[in-house]
Amino acid sequence: MIVTNYNKLVQIRQALNSKFLEREMEVEGILVALLSRQHMLMIGPAGTAKSALSSELSTIIEGSTYFQWLLTKFSTPEEVFGPLSLKGLEQGVYQRITTNKMPEANLVFLDEIFKANSAILNSMLTLINERQFYNNGTPVQVPLMSVIGASNEYPDEEEGLDALYDRFLLRYEINPIADETNFVSMLKSAGQTMQMPFMTMEELVYLQFLTDNVVIPDEVYKALSKIRVGLRDEGIRPSDRRFKQSLSVLQAKALISQREVVQMDDLMILENVLWEKVDQKEIVSYIVRNHAHDAITQTLYSLKNEANEIFYSTLHDQSPEAGMEATQKMKTLVAELNKLKIHHQSRQADIDVLLNKVTSMQQEILDRVLEPCHLDNLNEQRWSSSIFFKM
Repeated sequence: MIVTNYNKLVQIRQALNSKFLEREMEVEGILVALLSRQHMLMIGPAGTAKSALSSELSTIIEGSTYFQWLLTKFSTPEEVFGPLSLKGLEQGVYQRITTNKMPEANLVFLDEIFKANSAILNSMLTLINERQFYNNGTPVQVPLMSVIGASNEYPDEEEGLDALYDRFLLRYEINPIADETNFVSMLKSAGQTMQMPFMTMEELVYLQFLTDNVVIPDEVYKALSKIRVGLRDEGIRPSDRRFKQSLSVLQAKALISQREVVQMDDLMILENVLWEKVDQKEIVSYIVRNHAHDAITQTLYSLKNEANEIFYSTLHDQSPEAGMEATQKMKTLVAELNKLKIHHQSRQADIDVLLNKVTSMQQEILDRVLEPCHLDNLNEQRWSSSIFFKM
């Protein structure tokens, strides 16, 4: 049964990655949130598949209850928590009918989350954090697993939404599709239906049980302590609660990789956990990466970033000069990777993954930048040597 559930998890992840291009990190994040019963925030411009990803996941989990709502500054408690019972009011009972509303949902998507007003904020915070909803003054346990929040922008400090912002353990910034090939693929897939795998609620609950039992070795705990010290040295102080909750995220990250023990490289997901403000993201990423990877992995990560920067800047420029310069730089990266393979034969598989990616990028630069420029030059030469120009 464990193998079957693992396989379903892998299939769901692959299917979501195929449907939502350039959203691998967010797909991983939303699955991690669900397995760890944590909450996730996606921040980015409209039209970047924030609501679509959440909605798709809800259809994959058969038997789950889903609530989705677009918040505004004028949203009322009735919209989110349900209307007051008229019969109850006649009897002096202040009770809400929560059918098909947030208090009865397993998975919740709240768009424009930071538009939440004071009328709904306190009840929402209690529901999200404590999984309780006070109905007629009586605390009721709710079946909530995860809340996925979305916003086009970060909350202003003056708005008093720090407590709500803090409830989201996982935080992701989403940008429009960058690669033109992926963009075209997205356009072509519009209107097409894709057969998606599914998972029952019982299977999900069992996977959550397995997540809770993933082992965290001492070296990971020690690395977390070092990360905490490194962040403090930079004036970044995530709360003790955030660090403690991050353990469940690490366990879920390991389970998604079909492991029963957390590894050091699982710490990388904390890039999306330990920052509070946007200007902290880069330094948090640097500190986490330094403690999550060995020297070879760090080198591969650096080379990967360099290759991506070369590739996307060249596609943006598309001049012959940029193409030639990029090709030369890619050759240098290939040479470095081949040198790594010689000196670190035990890591050949990891190195080959990046080597194949860099080689593919190099070929795409040739096909999309240099070859068209070469053909344009040939055509110009033919025209200039034609009879028409000699007359």
